[in-house]
Amino acid sequence: MVLDGGMGTMIQQRKLQEDHFRGTEFKDHPRSLKGNNDLLSITQPEVIYSIHKEYLLAGADIIETNTFSSTRVAQADYGLEDLAYRLNKASAEVARKAADEVTAQTGVKRYVAGAVGPTNRTLSVSPSVERPDFRNISKLAAERRQIQGLLDGGCDILLVETIFDTANAKVSGTIVDKSGRTLSGQTGEAFVISVSHMSPLCVGLNCALGATEMRPFIEAIGRNTNAFVLCYPNAGLPNTFGDYDETPETMASHIKEFALDGLVNIVGGCCGTTPHHIRAISESVKQCKARCAPTDVFSNFLLLSGLEPFRIGPYTNFVNIGERCNVAGSRKFAKLIMTGNYEEALSVAKAQVQMGAQVLDINMDEGMLDGSVAMTRFCNLIASEPDIAKVPLCLDSSSFAVLEAGLKCCQGKAIVNSISLKEGEDDFLKRARQIRRYGAAAVVMAFDEEGQATETDEKIKICTRAYHLLTSRVGFNPNDIIFDPNILTIGTGMTEHSMYAVNFIRATRAIKDTLPGTRVSGGLSNLSFSFRGMDAIREAMHGAFLYHAIKDGMDMGIVNAGSLPVYDDIDKELLQLCENLIWNRDPDATEKLLQYAQVQLSTFNETSCVSCGLGGLNELCGIDKYVVQDTEEARAQVGVYPRPLRVIEGPLMNAMKTVGDLFGAGKMFLPQVIKSARVMKKAVAHLIPFIEQEQMMMMAASGSSEDTDPYQGTIVLATVKGDVHDIGKNIVGVVLGCNNFRVIDLGVMIPCDTILKEAIDKKADIIGLSGLITPSLDEMIHVAKEMERLRMTTPLLIGGATTSKTHTAVKIAPRYSAPVIHVLDASRSVVVCSQLLDDGLREDYFEEVTEEYEEIRQEHYDSLKERRYLSLAQAREKGLHVDWLSEPTPVRPRFLGTRVFDSYDLRRLTAFIDWKPFFDVWQLRGKYPNRGYPKIFNDKAVGKGAKRVYDDAQVLLNRMIDTGGLQARGLLGFWPAQSQGDDILIYAEDVTPTSSNPIATFYGLRQQAEKDSTSPEPYLCLADFVAPVGSGVRDYVGLFAVAVFGAEELCADFERQADDYGSIMVKALADRLAEAFAEELHARVRKELWGYSMEEELEVRDLHRQPDHTEKRTMWHLAGIQQKTGINLTESLAMTPAAAVSGLYFSNPKSRYFAVGKISQEQVEDYAKRKNIPVREAERWLGPNLAYDTV
Repeated sequence: MVLDGGMGTMIQQRKLQEDHFRGTEFKDHPRSLKGNNDLLSITQPEVIYSIHKEYLLAGADIIETNTFSSTRVAQADYGLEDLAYRLNKASAEVARKAADEVTAQTGVKRYVAGAVGPTNRTLSVSPSVERPDFRNISKLAAERRQIQGLLDGGCDILLVETIFDTANAKVSGTIVDKSGRTLSGQTGEAFVISVSHMSPLCVGLNCALGATEMRPFIEAIGRNTNAFVLCYPNAGLPNTFGDYDETPETMASHIKEFALDGLVNIVGGCCGTTPHHIRAISESVKQCKARCAPTDVFSNFLLLSGLEPFRIGPYTNFVNIGERCNVAGSRKFAKLIMTGNYEEALSVAKAQVQMGAQVLDINMDEGMLDGSVAMTRFCNLIASEPDIAKVPLCLDSSSFAVLEAGLKCCQGKAIVNSISLKEGEDDFLKRARQIRRYGAAAVVMAFDEEGQATETDEKIKICTRAYHLLTSRVGFNPNDIIFDPNILTIGTGMTEHSMYAVNFIRATRAIKDTLPGTRVSGGLSNLSFSFRGMDAIREAMHGAFLYHAIKDGMDMGIVNAGSLPVYDDIDKELLQLCENLIWNRDPDATEKLLQYAQVQLSTFNETSCVSCGLGGLNELCGIDKYVVQDTEEARAQVGVYPRPLRVIEGPLMNAMKTVGDLFGAGKMFLPQVIKSARVMKKAVAHLIPFIEQEQMMMMAASGSSEDTDPYQGTIVLATVKGDVHDIGKNIVGVVLGCNNFRVIDLGVMIPCDTILKEAIDKKADIIGLSGLITPSLDEMIHVAKEMERLRMTTPLLIGGATTSKTHTAVKIAPRYSAPVIHVLDASRSVVVCSQLLDDGLREDYFEEVTEEYEEIRQEHYDSLKERRYLSLAQAREKGLHVDWLSEPTPVRPRFLGTRVFDSYDLRRLTAFIDWKPFFDVWQLRGKYPNRGYPKIFNDKAVGKGAKRVYDDAQVLLNRMIDTGGLQARGLLGFWPAQSQGDDILIYAEDVTPTSSNPIATFYGLRQQAEKDSTSPEPYLCLADFVAPVGSGVRDYVGLFAVAVFGAEELCADFERQADDYGSIMVKALADRLAEAFAEELHARVRKELWGYSMEEELEVRDLHRQPDHTEKRTMWHLAGIQQKTGINLTESLAMTPAAAVSGLYFSNPKSRYFAVGKISQEQVEDYAKRKNIPVREAERWLGPNLAYDTV
C-alpha cells in the first residue's frame, strides 16, 4: 500500500502568512501563530483538504491527518494547549471527507491514518544537563486527548510517527535516527523488542534519512518482526539550505528496489516529498509483491533489550544478572543511595556491566527510602549513561508500586523480579497482566499461599500452577516466564536446610523438562549466607553450585559479576568440601568447611578467641568436650561466683556477647554461632539442678510455696503478616532455646492480633518480630502502635534483612513507650533478651538504648535537607486541569433537592452485604482459596466455625427484619455546583451560578506533599472534579447519609440477658447493613437517580475521605439530615447511630479516590481564612494532616 507524502512541504508551498494561520477565530490571540500548521485544519480547512485530495489522486491509499503537533505539550508553545482535542477531531474530519470523496469517485477504498507525532520532550533523556534524572513530560497524558480526537473524527488507523525515543514510542510506536539508533540511543532491533508486546500492525522508519541511507535499518527491522514493515523516507538528505533535491523518479527507483527485494509492505514519503513523488512511487510499486512477514522470529528466545537487543536462546551461555545495585545487598551502593549520591551510585552499575553483567538488577527496598522515587530517579540516570543503558534492567522489589515505577522509566524490555502466588491467584493475575501490559518479562518465585517452597515437589507444583495461569489466563509468552525455585541457605547447622541446594537443582531440571519455553534463575548469594565475610569460601560455593545447576538447566542468576571463579580453578580440596555440602554427601560438611577456612584462610581461629573466663574459649569455638568440667570448676569457685546463676551471668554470657560481636564483624559464622549456643545450653543444663536446689532452699527459708519457672523467660516470635521468610527467625529460636528461654514460634504471615493475643495468653516476657520484605516494616509499625494502644509494656524486638537500627529508631520506637530494640543477628538476641529480663540491668539498658535511638533520630532528621512540600500556589498550578469544553456535558440528576428514604426495605440490602468484614469481627479468616464469602466455609481450619456464625447471623438478621427490630433510614440530595479555586459552591435550583450567590460552600484541601519530579500525577483537590464558575458548564454535586437504627436497643436487651454473643452479632450486622445501604444507594445513583454511568462499578469506600469532619456540619445544614432522618452528629462530629455512612458524590469521569496527606501551615492558614475560623481550630480538626508541629 502507498502512504501520502509531506504535509509540511505542501503547506510551505502555499506561502501562508500570519493572518492565514489566525483566521477569524484567533485574530486577537496574544502569541504568533505562523508555523502552527495543525491550526490550519480549523482556520483554513480548505487548504488542508486540497492537499489531502492531491495525494489521494496521486495514488495514495492512506492519508495522514494534519496533526503532527496536535498534543497539549506541542501546542503549549502557541498558548493553544486547550485546543488539543478539537484540533485532532477537526483534522480527522477534513481527512475523512477527502478520503470518502475519492473512494466514491474511484471505487477504491482509501484510509485515514491519525498522525501522532513526537512532542518536543522525551521520556528517556533529560532536558537538563545539570539534572540527568529529570523528566518534564508524561507522554501518556500528552497523547490521550489527541488520540480521542482522532478517533472521534473518523480515523481508521493510528500512525505514531517520527518518535525519536522508545519510551515515548512504548506509549505510541515508530523510530527515527540517522545512525540507525533512536535519538536516545536504541538500535532498531532493540526498539522492535521493546514494542513487540503491543503487537503493532506495522513497524518502520520515517524521516531523517533518504531511502538509500534507510535501507540497512529497514532490513534489520524486517528480520526482527512479524509485523508489516513501513518505510517513508525523506526526498534524500537535505542540502546546505535545508531543501530536498531528490527527484520523484530517483526516489521511486530506490523504493522500488525495497519492494522488489521483499523488504516493505507500506511505502510513502516524508520531508520534501510532494504528490509528484507519491505518484511516481505508486506507479513503481503497484506490480510488486508485498513483503511476507517471517512466521518464526526468535520464537524460542527470551527477548530483552536496553539500548541494544539481548536474546537468550537454547544455546546462550549462563546469563549474569549483576547484583550490586541493591541497597539490601551492597553496603557501598546503599550508602550512596541513602545519602542522595545517585550519580556516584552509577559507578557501581557501570562496574557491574564492565565485569560482564548482561542484565542489571536494581533494588531499592529499604525502610528509610521511598522506593518508588528512588527507583525512578536511578533508572532515569541509567538512561543518561549509554555504557550502562545498553543492557536490560531487572527491576527487583517486593513492592509492586516500586516495580511499576521502574517499568515506567524503561525504554527497553526489562525483567520484573518478582511476582508470586503468595497473595492468591487474583493478585497474581492482576500483577501479571500489568507486567504484560508494560511488555516486560517476569520472574516468578516458588511461593504460594502456604509459604515458600523448600522441597522439590513443592517447587515444581507451584511453578507448574503459575505457568498454566500465566499462559492460559494472562496470555503470557512462555519465553517471558523466568522461574526462581528459591536458592536457600545451606550450611546453617540445621539439618532441615541440608537439602536446599539439591532441591533447587532437581526442581530446575523438572521445570525445564515440563514447562516449555521458560527460563530458570536464582539469587546466588543466598546459598552461602552462612559464610558471610568469608569471600573465598562463598565464591567457591557459588562456582561449584553453578557448575551443576547450569548443567541441569539454570539459565541465569543474580550474581556479583566478575567474582565467579572458574570451576576447574577452584582448589581441589575446597571444591570437594563445597560439593559435599551442596550435595549433602557428608553430615560434617559444614564443620569441615569451617575447619578448612580456619586453617587455610586464617579468618577465624583460636588465636582470635577472647578468653572470657572459665569455659569462655570452649564456648566461643563451639567445643563442648570440656564444657561441663569447665562449668563445674567455675561453680565451685564460690568466692568468685557465689551463686550458680552468676556463672551464667558472668563468663557464659560474656562469651555469648563476644560471639555476637565476632558474628557481626564477619569473623565468626552462623554454624559456629549455632554450635556456641549448644555449648551454652550444655553449660546451663549442668547448672539448672544447682539453681533449682538453691531456689528450693530459699523457698524453705522464706516459707514460700510458690514454684519458680525454670526458664529465663518466655519469648513469642513471629514473621509478620504478609511475609513468608523465616530462616533467620528459626535460627534465633534455636539460639534462644539453647540458652534456656521458652520460645513460642507462631510461624509466618502472622496477623498483629494473633501475635498480641498469644503474647498476652502465654504471658510473654518479650515479643520478637521478623520480616524480610519491605512491606513488613509497615506491619511492624502497626504492631507497635497496637501494643501502645493496648497499654502493653512487653519489650519488642525487631529483626530481619530489611530492618535496620535507623528504621527502628525513627519509625517504630516512637510508636511504643516500652522498649523497642533492633537485634542485628541471632547471637545478639541472647544478650539483648538477658539484659531486658534482668531487673538489675533492664532500666539502665533501656535508658542507654533510648538515648542512642534519640541520637539516631536527630541525625536522621538533620539529614533531611530536601524540600518536602510544594507551596500552595505551586500545588494549585499542578492540580488536575480538566478541558471542560471538550469533556462530555455533565449529566443533570433526575431531581434536585433532597429525597428521604424512610423505613428502607432491608431485604433490598442483603444482596449488597460484604461478609468479609463480618467474619473479620469474629477473627475468622480462611486461607486461599477459601478466603472470601462463601468460600470461607470450605476452609479446613475456620470453615465450620464460619458457617455456624453465618447461620446464626442469618437467623438473627431475618428475625430483626421481620420484627422491625432494625430500621434503615437515609437521605439523598443533588444540587447545582461550581468550583471556585479549591472550594465547591452549592446553588439553589434555577439560578445563574456566580461567586456571590451560593447557598453553601464545601471547602477543599489540596495535596502538597512533593511528588517525584518525573511523576505526571496532579496535586488533587475535590474542587478539581467540578466545573469552575464562569466555565459555561453547569455541574452538580450529590450527598448522602444513611443509617441503621435500633441496634443499641437490641444490644441492651442481649446484655441484660448476659448474652455478649448476641450483642456483638447485632452490632456487626448493623454495620454491614449500613455499608450495604450506602452501596445499594450508590448503584441507584449511578444508574437511576442521577444516571451518569450505567457501567461504573466504584464502591462508596473507593472515594475520597474528607480529612476535616467539620464539613459534615455543612452537609447536615444543607440537607436537613438530622431533622429528616434522625442521624445526629456528636460534639466530636461522629455520627449516631454508630451504624451510619455519609459522603459526597461526583460524576466527572476523572474523579477518583485520593488521600490529601500532609499539608503545610500556609495551606492551613489559607483554609482557616476561607472558612472564617481561627487557625487553631483548623489545626485541631486537621491534626493528623499537619506537616508541622503546633505549639
